[in-house]
Amino acid sequence: MSTTLHTSNLALPLRHRGKVRDVYDLPPAADGGKRLLMVASDRLSAFDVVLPDPIPGKGEMLCQISNFWFSRTAHLMPNHLTGTDVASVLPPGTDAALYARRAVVTKALKPLPVEAIARGYLIGSGWKDYQRSGTVCGVALPGGLRQAERLPEPIFTPSTKAAVGDHDENVSFDAVVAAIGGELAEKVRAATLAIYRFAAAFAAERGIIIADTKLEFGLDTDGRLVVMDEMLTPDSSRFWPVDTYAVGISPPSYDKQYVRDHLDALGWNRTAPGPSLPPEVIAVTRAKYAEALQRLAGITID
Repeated sequence: MSTTLHTSNLALPLRHRGKVRDVYDLPPAADGGKRLLMVASDRLSAFDVVLPDPIPGKGEMLCQISNFWFSRTAHLMPNHLTGTDVASVLPPGTDAALYARRAVVTKALKPLPVEAIARGYLIGSGWKDYQRSGTVCGVALPGGLRQAERLPEPIFTPSTKAAVGDHDENVSFDAVVAAIGGELAEKVRAATLAIYRFAAAFAAERGIIIADTKLEFGLDTDGRLVVMDEMLTPDSSRFWPVDTYAVGISPPSYDKQYVRDHLDALGWNRTAPGPSLPPEVIAVTRAKYAEALQRLAGITID
């Protein structure tokens, strides 16, 4: 059965506690390489605010689906996984079962200060930008497109990487060039679009549209670009069932959009603290994550 963990508290140096993930420093590997323990909690964030109620087993599902995609896309881009068994690095006395499916041992990378986003459909903040200007992150799009419509080609639409409690902001490709340099920016854009196209084609065969996805990248000690954090999860992507997809609406989804719609209906101002979720919203959200994991990766969480 799945486990529930809102906030980890391991006897290890805590490097970072994010919206969902807790990251700890580990002793170096045998070759001297720096390592991290990355724990996916059951916290849920919406509109960049961490909500008070966990989604039981969500962290396990996020970790498993990320691991699935890291494996599937290794031919396109190296990733941060080391393959080290999690139980072997946990402090004595830790309940290993609690972390077995929600944690990974990773390489310590230098993260890039940008969220790398690929969009294949016009939805969310991209749809709002398009309504205002006919562009998304400086990318001009054809006129007359409707909400949730498929774009002629997937586009790279980066954003800033906000701290906990702040909001990401869409930026142009030129802003990415200014932040990390032209050559590296080109590599990030090419890798993001290649991973998105591969995953979108794979998911389509399983009845799921990947409308968009957000990736994070870092540099290893040799300056090599590596994809990190999470990959193609319901927290970082919009997954739509093919059989209920329709243009002109916000389609039903396997991701956090269900929670976002619930919160919008409350009239919440999108600032902390976030409202509590009723049990039925928690249950439906959990079921959506579980179905996405099963349909995409063939993994049943319970």
